[in-house]
Amino acid sequence: MKPLRSLLILLVAVALGVVAAQWLSQQQRYDLGEVVVRAGGNDYIAPMPQAVLALIVLLLALWLLWILLSLPFRAWGRYRRQRGRARLIEGLRAYELGQWNKAGKALVAAAEDEEVAPVALPPAIRVADARGDTNGAQVLAQDLATRDPVAHALLQAERLLAAARPVDAINALDAPAAQPLPPRGLFLRTEALALIGRAGEAYGQLGALRQQQALAPDALAALELRLAALSLEQAGDANLLAERWEALPKALRAEPPVVGAYARRAAALHWDDAALRSLEQALDARWDEELVVLYGELPLEKYDSRRASAQRWLATHPASPGLLLTLARLARHQQQWTQAEEFLHRAIAQGAGAPAWEALGEGFAAAGEPALAAQCYRNALHAPRGGPVTELAGHRDLRAQIHDQAVAEDRDEHGVPRLRG
Repeated sequence: MKPLRSLLILLVAVALGVVAAQWLSQQQRYDLGEVVVRAGGNDYIAPMPQAVLALIVLLLALWLLWILLSLPFRAWGRYRRQRGRARLIEGLRAYELGQWNKAGKALVAAAEDEEVAPVALPPAIRVADARGDTNGAQVLAQDLATRDPVAHALLQAERLLAAARPVDAINALDAPAAQPLPPRGLFLRTEALALIGRAGEAYGQLGALRQQQALAPDALAALELRLAALSLEQAGDANLLAERWEALPKALRAEPPVVGAYARRAAALHWDDAALRSLEQALDARWDEELVVLYGELPLEKYDSRRASAQRWLATHPASPGLLLTLARLARHQQQWTQAEEFLHRAIAQGAGAPAWEALGEGFAAAGEPALAAQCYRNALHAPRGGPVTELAGHRDLRAQIHDQAVAEDRDEHGVPRLRG
């Protein structure tokens, strides 16, 4: 394409020269002035148009001479670039196929081209890491640092995070040569901040991530949910916890993971009323099995009020295994083992699984029935793995087992069961 363009320019120049010559032949000798050039004691006189035309011809001749002289060098440069790109493609393909030796050789060879090096060096370093070549990876990383500091900072942060060194990853990303960070750098820095207990600061970077579209909407929403929960869990005192909770969007404060994180941290800070109130409001608004289990697990007192709330929920969620397990735990705290046992059997019948079997085993152990406790513990071990779960021999008859599995049906005027929401 470039030789064709040069030929067209030359043809246009020749055409202009012909037109100019025709025009000059019709002008008087001195109408447009003269140019006098004095050299070596001699004067060279020429009309202005002829002098200008001669200068243009001289420049064109020099330009053509430069093209001819530089043609071999430009051809060699094009060959090197084509070879570098071919090696880059070969290396990336081998990298994707896991052919480490082939990929490493091709990518290192491709990095000899200045334009290709910033693209070839990062996968070459990853290949060296995959092969366990620490020294080779270090040499390549130093080369990348001189060619592309931003790409070097991102790759170093990624490698340091994989090595569980988030502080060093942040230091690599905060290097002056890497500023301003691209979207991926912001994401890596956010992850590193969350890992070192600075989730509140990481949550503050979500605006920049959203503005630069660093993640897909679903991935960004998941990250926001995770960081919100982590920021609450990492709150150092009740005031900071309340500040972060109030700063969250209203929709986020209704999400079960966020509510659970807030309740656990509030309970750890002995803020009992706030912990229970947040769980009760969330469960009244939207039922969640994990939250109702947490409602019974929190190391808080107020067993009477908690059990009253759980009994109220039982009217609308009679088949909830988490709620039945919570009622059993609250009954045990109130020293009412018989009622706790009934709730646990109902929870197991509704699919509560290992936690209910374990709670039942603890109850039997405390009641002085070690054989039944051991059987419950075995069932707790087998249940998550899909192993055999044995019934408690001689403890409950068939009628009681049928009662455990029965759930009251709500039928309409035609006798058809209504679906529960």
